[in-house]
Amino acid sequence: MSKVLVIGAGGVSSVAVHKMAMNADIFPEIALASRTYSKCAAIAESVAARTGVGVDTHEVDAEDVPALVKLIEHLGPKLVVNLALPYQDLPIMDACLATGVDYLDTANYEPKDVAKFEYHWQWAYHDRFREKGIMALLGSGFDPGVTSVFAMWLKKHKLKTIRRLDILDCNGGDHGQAFATNFNPEINIREVTAPARHWENGQFVESPAMGRKVAFDFEGVGPKNMYMMYHEELESLARFIPEMERARFWMTFGDAYIQHLTVLQNVGMTRIDPVLYNGVEIIPLQFLKAVLPEPASLGPTTKGKTNIGDIATGEALDGSGEKTFYVKNICDHEDAYAETGNQAVSYTTGVPAMIGAAMMMQGHWRGEGVFNIEQFDPDPFMAMLNAHGLPWTCEELPGPVEF
Repeated sequence: MSKVLVIGAGGVSSVAVHKMAMNADIFPEIALASRTYSKCAAIAESVAARTGVGVDTHEVDAEDVPALVKLIEHLGPKLVVNLALPYQDLPIMDACLATGVDYLDTANYEPKDVAKFEYHWQWAYHDRFREKGIMALLGSGFDPGVTSVFAMWLKKHKLKTIRRLDILDCNGGDHGQAFATNFNPEINIREVTAPARHWENGQFVESPAMGRKVAFDFEGVGPKNMYMMYHEELESLARFIPEMERARFWMTFGDAYIQHLTVLQNVGMTRIDPVLYNGVEIIPLQFLKAVLPEPASLGPTTKGKTNIGDIATGEALDGSGEKTFYVKNICDHEDAYAETGNQAVSYTTGVPAMIGAAMMMQGHWRGEGVFNIEQFDPDPFMAMLNAHGLPWTCEELPGPVEF
């Protein structure tokens, strides 16, 4: 049994399925399912044109557990790769439990009605997955995902301890739109407008959304303003690097994006509670998503680079005292589009989803229960990043970066 079932048919899924097809020795059979069958068909057509590999396509509602169970039982996959929306994580995990099939995702669960993304809902599945003898791998995207693996690679090869950690996510791409998000608008805006949180001295410290801004000069991109915000890998990294004194997540946004988002928030268009319009309940953010450009459509026009990495300070493994290392990847939007038909934001998440799936399919990462990506050997994952389009570099900095 070597089939993989991918659920979801957005830009990340498109990249992951293309890259799986390019690695047919690991993924000899690929099935793709989504609520919108036409999106699956479009991805399958592109994959066939680019690689000559056929993809088996299906229609399914990722929130309908009985329908998911029926599809999984029909297909008999070894692994279900969840590239749908974060609030669909638990139904897909339930279907995997019911069918005894391994599970992988790229982002942790969050309820539809609260912009609160935390791992505890999925960690609560650990005993049930262990008793079933199956494995769930959480957070195999870029951030979370690669950024967590970067930290664990540094702990294995450079630093005995990580005292301070900063994750820097810069998208220096220009898509030519007045306002658009580079991944699902609903999830993107929920993340950005949520209160910021960072880990410090054994607890999370909350601050206003977008309340702290600093400038940073990113290689391949140039100077950009980045904002401190909350991201789920802070929760898992704080758990698996217990000595860490401080961990923060930063993301860059242009002034135009901030201005548009501020206006939309001020007029209520980012609300996630229902409002009554002409006798019908609608959720403003979902309506906004419907009128914004589809992220997958931005590939042909997006130019520039992304630069995402970790800056970590701690005690050096070689006993030479405190040291600071910066490990990062730079990805070109146009190169990503030429290879898979998708821009770099989708590419940098879709490739790690494929690699995490490869780790499980090949048996490099195994366990019974629910695991975060930080819990496994980083070396085979890091090697595949270099081989499959996301090469990384590591440099020693003169000292800790103060911002």
